[in-house]
Amino acid sequence: DNAAAPAAVRPPRQPRSLPKPVAASDALTIVDADCGLDTAPWVAARNAAVFTLLYGCGLRLGEALSLTGASAPRKESRSLRITGKGGRQRIVPLLPIVGEAVEAYLAACPYTPAPDGPLFLGVRGGPLNPRIVQYAMARLRSALGLPDSATPHALRHSFATHLLAGGGDLRTIQELLGHASLSTTQIYTEVDAARLLDVYDRAHPRAGAGKPAR
Repeated sequence: DNAAAPAAVRPPRQPRSLPKPVAASDALTIVDADCGLDTAPWVAARNAAVFTLLYGCGLRLGEALSLTGASAPRKESRSLRITGKGGRQRIVPLLPIVGEAVEAYLAACPYTPAPDGPLFLGVRGGPLNPRIVQYAMARLRSALGLPDSATPHALRHSFATHLLAGGGDLRTIQELLGHASLSTTQIYTEVDAARLLDVYDRAHPRAGAGKPAR
């Protein structure tokens, strides 16, 4: 059937773009409330708490902003239940610094989040718009001299990449990120391999052998 022939031709596979994590030192600076550029200290504390959830728990921005007052992690909390894409639920462990960042925000916030309302609030007391978080990150990366790829989502990429570099296994990272398929998580092995090759190319005494002189 000639009509079916075009449907049988597959377009060339587009190359996957690798996630672009930020360096661990830059991630730690981003989640530090003292580095916030906002005039209102509570806004800086709020942004730092959101960024800490992204980097400390590997959350998507939408997942962090969907937390309610009742589900707010505390300093003594050990885990957090997250509902991700497709309604899939997962449990992520909590570092004390995550609960501390959220508690610092709640202590400074002029509003009290309702138990069934959003945890993170805007300057007028309504739900925090994700674009405000993206704008805050843009200001921070400009001040820190980071590339445009340093977005809120890059903190989630950084969580996964730094865990893998520290010896974390892919299955565990898959569970923490809430990926339905391990193949989605495996892209981080490519990021780590690219990083290792870059280190090798810059540091190994024989790395430049055979390259044309510049």
